[in-house]
Amino acid sequence: MSTQNPAAATTAAPARIQQRRRYLMCRPEHFTVSYRINPWMEPAKPTDTAKAVAQWQTLHDAYVALGHDVELIDPVPGLPDMVYTANGGFIIDGRALGVKFRVDERRGEEQPFMDWFAANGFEVIQPVEVQEGEGDFLLVGDVILAGTGFRSVGDSHREIGDVFGKEVVSLRLIDPRFYHLDTAIAVLDPVEGSGGAERANIAYLPSAFDEESQRILAQRYPDAIRVSDEDGAVFGLNSASDGLNVFISPRAKGFEAQLRERGYNPVLIDLSELLLGGGGIKCCTLELRGNR
Repeated sequence: MSTQNPAAATTAAPARIQQRRRYLMCRPEHFTVSYRINPWMEPAKPTDTAKAVAQWQTLHDAYVALGHDVELIDPVPGLPDMVYTANGGFIIDGRALGVKFRVDERRGEEQPFMDWFAANGFEVIQPVEVQEGEGDFLLVGDVILAGTGFRSVGDSHREIGDVFGKEVVSLRLIDPRFYHLDTAIAVLDPVEGSGGAERANIAYLPSAFDEESQRILAQRYPDAIRVSDEDGAVFGLNSASDGLNVFISPRAKGFEAQLRERGYNPVLIDLSELLLGGGGIKCCTLELRGNR
C-alpha cells in the first residue's frame, strides 16, 4: 500500500531553500556496544570502531561540503554513546538546556556536554526532569514536539516549555525500537520563526505513536510525509535536513522517493555500524542554534 499523500501527488513540488546549519558532532573513537539499553544493541555482536569512525567521517564531510558548520566535542573514554550528540542537549537562541539521562550508562555524558556549551558561549541551564535532549525534543517552526514513553518523562515537556517560552506538543511513543522521538519524526524544514507548525514540513512513522499522538500529528501536519514501516525499521527517519538536502539512510528507498517527489534532495549516508548502538544520522547531529 502506498504511503504517499494523495494531495501531494497532484501538486507540483515547491522549490526548496537550503539553510546553513551549525552542528555539534563527536568522533566515535571509543564506540563499541558493551551494554544493552535499547532493542538495537547486542553486546555479543562484534563492532568495528574503525568502520564506525569512517562512516561518521563521511557524514561529517557531507555536512561541510554542503556549507554547514560542524563543531566537535572531544570523545571521552568509557562513554561509547557520546557519538550520539543529539542526546546531549537542546539549544535555541544561544540557550542550552542540559540533559538528565534515564539510564545509568549514559549519565557520565551529562557534564561534558554542559561544559562544552559553557565554553562555547552558550547560556547553560541545568535540567531538573529526566529528558534526553534533541533525541526527544524537535523544533518545528515555533513549536517544540516532545516525545515520551521510553526515555524523557512527561514533566520534562513542561520544563522545556518554561525554559524556551514556546508551545510544546506532547507525543507518546509505543514501539520500543523507536525509543526517541527523532527515530520516528524527521523535521524537513526546521526553521525557527517560520510562522508556526502550519508552515513546517515533517515526515513521520504513524505506527510508532499511540492513537492520540497519531491524531495530533494528522491534524497539525496534514501534508506530512508518512513513511512505511519498512523505511522506519531501517532508521530512515533518523535524518537531518537543511531545508533542501535531507541526509538519510540509503536503505530507506521509499522515503528517498517520497522526498524527491516533494522537491528535496536526499543525501544518502550509510551509518550501519553506528546503528548497532541504536543511533543514526540525526542521533549523531545536535543543532546549535544561536550565540553567534
